Amino acid sequence: MNQQKDKSLSGQKVLGNAGLMVFLVLLSAFVPLSTDLYLPALPTMTAYFNVTPVLTNLTIILFFVFFSVSMLVWGPLSDKQGRRPILLIGLIGYSVASFLCAVSSTVYMLIVARILQAIGAGAATATAMAIIKDVYTGKGLERRLALLQTISVICPVVAPMLGALILKLTDWRGTFYAELVLGIIVIVFSVLFTETLKQKESGGVFHTISRLFVVLKNKRFTVLLIIFSLSGITFMAFVASSSYIYQNTFNLSEQAYSYFFAFNAASTVLGPLLYVGLSGRFSRFALITMSFVVTVISGILVSIFGNLNPYIFAAALLPATVMASFVAPPSKYLLLSQHEGDTGSASALINAVSSIAGSAGMVVSSLQLGNLVLVIGALNIAIGILCGGAWIFFTGRPFLKDIRES
Repeated sequence: MNQQKDKSLSGQKVLGNAGLMVFLVLLSAFVPLSTDLYLPALPTMTAYFNVTPVLTNLTIILFFVFFSVSMLVWGPLSDKQGRRPILLIGLIGYSVASFLCAVSSTVYMLIVARILQAIGAGAATATAMAIIKDVYTGKGLERRLALLQTISVICPVVAPMLGALILKLTDWRGTFYAELVLGIIVIVFSVLFTETLKQKESGGVFHTISRLFVVLKNKRFTVLLIIFSLSGITFMAFVASSSYIYQNTFNLSEQAYSYFFAFNAASTVLGPLLYVGLSGRFSRFALITMSFVVTVISGILVSIFGNLNPYIFAAALLPATVMASFVAPPSKYLLLSQHEGDTGSASALINAVSSIAGSAGMVVSSLQLGNLVLVIGALNIAIGILCGGAWIFFTGRPFLKDIRES
C-alpha cells in the first residue's frame, strides 16, 4: 500500500517529489505568512487609521473566522471537484484580495479585504492536508506530517523579520503587496500540480457539504477534534498580542520585536523533531499527556516571571510554544486515522475548528483584560489543565481506550 502511495507521489509529472513537498510547505504556511508578515505593523496601523487596537485586531480575528468557515466549504468541494481546481479558484481570489488590502483607504475597507483574503486562503489550507492523506498512509503519513510541520515553521519565523524590513523600506501597505506576490507564486505551483484525488465524490454540492456531518457523527473523531483544537487557543492568543507585549509593554522597536517573535516561532521547529525522537521510546498517549503538563508549567513560569523583561518572558513561554508544535503530528495523525474517506471534509474540519478556537484566543487577548503577559500565562495554565484533563478522561473511556495502547 505504501509503495502504491509513493508511486502516486512520483506521479507529479512537473513538480516531482521535492517540488510537491515545497508546494505543501507553501500551502501549510499560507495562513501564518498572511498574518505574521504584517504583525510588526499593527501598532503603526492602529495609529495610521486613528482607531483602537481592538478594531485593528479585527483584521486578524475576522480573517481567522472567515478562513475557518470557508474551509468547511472548500474541503468537501475538493472531494467532489478535485484538489487542483479548488486551489486555483481560492488562490486567485486570495491574490486579488491582497491587492485590495494594499490599497485600502480605511480600516473598514481593510477588514473587508482581509475577509475576502481569508476566504481564498481557506482553499490552500483545506486542500494541503487532504493532499498529504491522498498520498501517504500509516507511519509514512505521521512522518510526513512531522516533516511538514518542521519545515513550515520557517515561514512564520522569517515573516515578522521580513515584515519589519519591509516597514523600513516602505509602509504597512508593502506587507500586503508581498502577500500578493506570495499568492502569485503559489498559483504557479498549482498550475504545475498534478491532481492527487483518485475518486471524486458523487452527488450535488449540498450533498457534498453534508459529508461534514457524516464525519462529525464519528464520536472518536469529534472528541479528539475538540480536545486538540482547544489546545491551539494559547499560541494564537500570543500571536495576536505579541506585538503589543514586546513593543508596548517592553518598549521594543518593530525590528527588535520581530527578533523576539522569531525566537518564539523558531522554537516550534523543535516540537516535531522532539516528537519524532521520542516516539520510538514512549507511547503516543504518554507524549501527548506530557505536552499538556509542560504547557501548564510554562504558563505558571510566564505568570510569575514574565513581566520582568522580554528575555525572561520569551524563555518562560518557550516550553509551551514547543509543545504547541510537538502535539501537531500525533494529533493530526490520530484525527485523520479515525475516518476512512471524506478526506477533504475531515481535513476541513480539523483546520476550521482549530482556527475558530485560535480566533477565540485572539479575542481574549484583545479584550484589554489587563496585563497581557499575565493573560497569556493564565491561558496556558487553563487550557493545559482543561485539555489535558479531557485527554486523560476520554482516552480512559471504552470508545477511545485503544489510543492508550498505541
